[in-house]
Amino acid sequence: MALLAEYHGAVGPLIRKHEGTLDRFTGDGMMVFFNDPLPCPDAPQRAVQLAIEMRDAVAHLARGWAKRGHNLGCGIGMAQGYATLGRIGFEDRIDYTAIGAVINLAARLCAQASHGQVLASGRLAAAVDGLAKVEPLGELTLRGMSRPVPVIDLIGLR
Repeated sequence: MALLAEYHGAVGPLIRKHEGTLDRFTGDGMMVFFNDPLPCPDAPQRAVQLAIEMRDAVAHLARGWAKRGHNLGCGIGMAQGYATLGRIGFEDRIDYTAIGAVINLAARLCAQASHGQVLASGRLAAAVDGLAKVEPLGELTLRGMSRPVPVIDLIGLR
């Protein structure tokens, strides 16, 4: 729990800085989306900037964690597309969340990302062309996706 507190303490302010919406924590994971509830014209750019800053912040933390005997890292998956947003749940527990194929794609990319990787869908890569240094990884076959997906690794900001 102490490590999670350090992690959340480092990335939480970055989410706020880039005006993302933190949907939920899932242990050491989290889902952040942009352009809802308030629209922003540059959602893909904000998302990429956040992801790179999060990766770098966690890399800094990981060096300290390694000195304490913890081998932890951060992999990020990102996708751009349409999602259904709204309330989900029942009378005793209601959350606001996003669902849909783009959410599943981001989750699958996150599962594929190794420490230090920021994997993004081709659609997101096209939306931020020129903003980031990227390495094309070709098409990946991801669980639950009907076709292989073009994927890039975001190396850093230009």
